Amino acid sequence: MQKHKKYLIVTIWISTIAFVGAGFVGWGQYDYGDKAGAVAKVGSVEITMGELQKSYSDLYNQYAQIFKGDFDEEKAKSFGLQSQALNFLTQQALVLNLAKSYSLDVTGAELLEHLKSLEYFQKDGVFNKDIYKDVLSKNNLKIKDYEANVKKELLIKKTLMLLPIETKESESKIIDTAMSIADKLDYKVLKEEIITIETTDELLKPFWEKMQNSFMSEVSYDVKYLKQPKVTKEYDEALLAEHYNENKANFKDGEGKILALDMAKEQVKSALDAKETKKEALKKYVAYKKGEADVSELQQATLLASSNPFGAEALDVVSKLTPASPFSKPVLVGEEYLIFELVALNAAKPKTFEEAKAELLPMYVRDQKRIKLLELAKNSFATFNGKTTDFITANDSNKLTDLTKDEADEFLSTLFSSQEKRGYIALESGNVVMYNVMEQRLLSNTNTDPNNSIARVKSGMFNEGLIKALQNKYKTEIFIQGL
Repeated sequence: MQKHKKYLIVTIWISTIAFVGAGFVGWGQYDYGDKAGAVAKVGSVEITMGELQKSYSDLYNQYAQIFKGDFDEEKAKSFGLQSQALNFLTQQALVLNLAKSYSLDVTGAELLEHLKSLEYFQKDGVFNKDIYKDVLSKNNLKIKDYEANVKKELLIKKTLMLLPIETKESESKIIDTAMSIADKLDYKVLKEEIITIETTDELLKPFWEKMQNSFMSEVSYDVKYLKQPKVTKEYDEALLAEHYNENKANFKDGEGKILALDMAKEQVKSALDAKETKKEALKKYVAYKKGEADVSELQQATLLASSNPFGAEALDVVSKLTPASPFSKPVLVGEEYLIFELVALNAAKPKTFEEAKAELLPMYVRDQKRIKLLELAKNSFATFNGKTTDFITANDSNKLTDLTKDEADEFLSTLFSSQEKRGYIALESGNVVMYNVMEQRLLSNTNTDPNNSIARVKSGMFNEGLIKALQNKYKTEIFIQGL
């Protein structure tokens, strides 16, 4: 996780304009009330709770994509996503203050030109107003809010364009030279599968004793709960028409077109049933809190993250209950509502050796294989005979076919940063590569990096200095605790 984190540090220089389609991610146990209220102020620019929640949501989705969905609120907390989200917005606000000082603005024509360029608002290559409205509606975005956000992002880009970063020919030549250094290698890959590890309890227990607090039982919640089954009623035509007219944007076909009432009637009935079910669930919730509910309907369960029949939302709600406030408002599970009462919170505790063994075993094997591979490399790198390459540069990872692309990139990056003629490099995969630089040569390559490495380095340094200068010029006030 730490490997990925450094590539996701959010700075103002990453373009975030109008990410349409990201699902909203909430704040877990944090609730700051009114989304329109200011949570911070930078110079004369206020940052609202709505902006902070959106920034957090966008960040969360970026991490979730990197980790292929294996990302949750606990990982978000360990990465400090809330602080990152606020830091991103304060950096934006610093640049917006600078824009104000230059009397810069984004016109309606500039905004429209940008919107017309976005493919997801086009039909047959042309901006389509209906598609524009529909896309925003499906993503729960108001046109006014969305366009205000886009204008802000465009204003930031316009401001930064006043401060261009130029590169000199001599600087490009430095990159050309660095990228033209080529080594002829003798190398050998030591893979984890060549090592066999014994896994007796006598060997495992000392390893477990050193890190037993890393193996904790799950927090669990003993609860009682009441169900409110789905309510099904008959509705007259007037009520169906009234609900349809008030909510017709919710009744669409597979192509996103609004259905006529006669085609949407079943959906309208289901929506009204859901509304009635919630109303009955709220009545039952009030009665339960007052001790007036039918206790014969009560059921019991124990909820854990790994064993939870009610879904993530229910677990999240239950995890916020306390002995002082043990009752939850109705939670939708499928088509019925559940009202929970917390009976007991069972805190996490260290697992016994036997309980931890299944988790412990693969960790022990990986650890011991890495140790033994490094021992083997240390004893062999001075005399080994391996595979000989042609002259390769730091960009020639595709020529090391017995390594994966990631492994080859990691190996060459480390190799060309080293001063050692012979040695070995431990890879994150667990494999180890022994190497001997047999010969070195300077090739006549020209740097064709389209992203211009020198410009990126200089831009990063300049932007860091700009932010520090703006921080000294504009006061930053944070109005919420814990960030």
